[in-house]
Amino acid sequence: MEYNFSDRVKDLGGNAIREIFKLLADPSVISFAGGFPTKTTLPTQLIATTTSELMSSSEAENILQYGSTEGYTPLRLTAIDYVRRYGINDINIDNTLIISGGQQGIDLTFKTFVNKGDVVLVEDPTYLAVLHILKTYEATAIGVDSGNDGLDLADLESKMIMHKPKVLYVVPTFSNPTGRTYSIAKRKAIYELAVKYNVIILEDDPYSELRFSGERVPSIKSFDKTGNVIYITSFSKTLAPGLRTGIAIGDPEVIRKMTIGKQATDVHTSSLSQAIINNFLSKSLMDARVSELIPLYLEKKNAMMSAIEKYMPKEFTYTNPDGGLFIFGEFDESLGINTMKLFPEVAAHKVAYVSGHSFFASEDKFNTLRLNYSNASLDQIDSGMKKLGDFFKKIIANK
Repeated sequence: MEYNFSDRVKDLGGNAIREIFKLLADPSVISFAGGFPTKTTLPTQLIATTTSELMSSSEAENILQYGSTEGYTPLRLTAIDYVRRYGINDINIDNTLIISGGQQGIDLTFKTFVNKGDVVLVEDPTYLAVLHILKTYEATAIGVDSGNDGLDLADLESKMIMHKPKVLYVVPTFSNPTGRTYSIAKRKAIYELAVKYNVIILEDDPYSELRFSGERVPSIKSFDKTGNVIYITSFSKTLAPGLRTGIAIGDPEVIRKMTIGKQATDVHTSSLSQAIINNFLSKSLMDARVSELIPLYLEKKNAMMSAIEKYMPKEFTYTNPDGGLFIFGEFDESLGINTMKLFPEVAAHKVAYVSGHSFFASEDKFNTLRLNYSNASLDQIDSGMKKLGDFFKKIIANK
């Protein structure tokens, strides 16, 4: 039959990373494309033991039954204590919603606030799934200039005045894709501008625990006295992405509306996943878990930094994050390198990255790319970066 798709999806393309994954079924391909945790670090035994304990407990039948949309009550209570590590203190259970991964928190925020044609401000570059989600709501993403310590405040205020956005989306700690971290001064100033212009800040914070150097920085939400900030975090990078569980913190009125939106999406987050994570948090296992991950990811990050310096052309500049999972690189614009068009040729050499243009609201920065170091082994990082370096040096030599 001839399908008459809705306006919101008929011209919608797939998520760039998910499309790339289809090309990576070949295990011989070295992938720097995704944001996967190192497979060998996934806590299979811990989760097996925890699940066995839960299924042997008096709570087993309740865990396997339908649950409340707001979330498993023990986890909602534990979440209040957990987010205090990010400076978020003045909250209660009515401020919390358990979500099916951080990305659902993004979707529910936009579902709650964004109408067709509304403007949402994002950092340029930003998490590409946000741009994809905004397209499904037929909204317009406008990029805000940024530097090493966060958003350009003058550009942010100018665009708030010009576009009257509903929401500002930011990943202020170890940003995806750049790995950069906003300064405390920038965080306070961003919050003050949001209050001044009546803008919701959606603060996405999945990477804060993965800090290699420097001091922990308080969340933007920690400065919130007016209900302008929605804070979301998840356990995908610290425990296991397959559990699809995260936390949203916001004003009770906002949380109620997000809860209604969630009811129409998935009824509730997996109660078993929630109970596993509650067990993990209530036993104060986060610090021990992170202490295992940080040395491994730091070693991989340093290996990639060394390989970039050793193999990539001198015309390639890149970030040096204090944590997280990503390095963002850029070729001198005068070279005319288009990382999207060149990707199939690179993939033929059994190595992959994500073209940086997918992370920009305008999708016009084709001289950039994102590299992930957590999913590859040390040997793969070295050999993969050598392949990339040899390829791009040849391209530049033939210009």
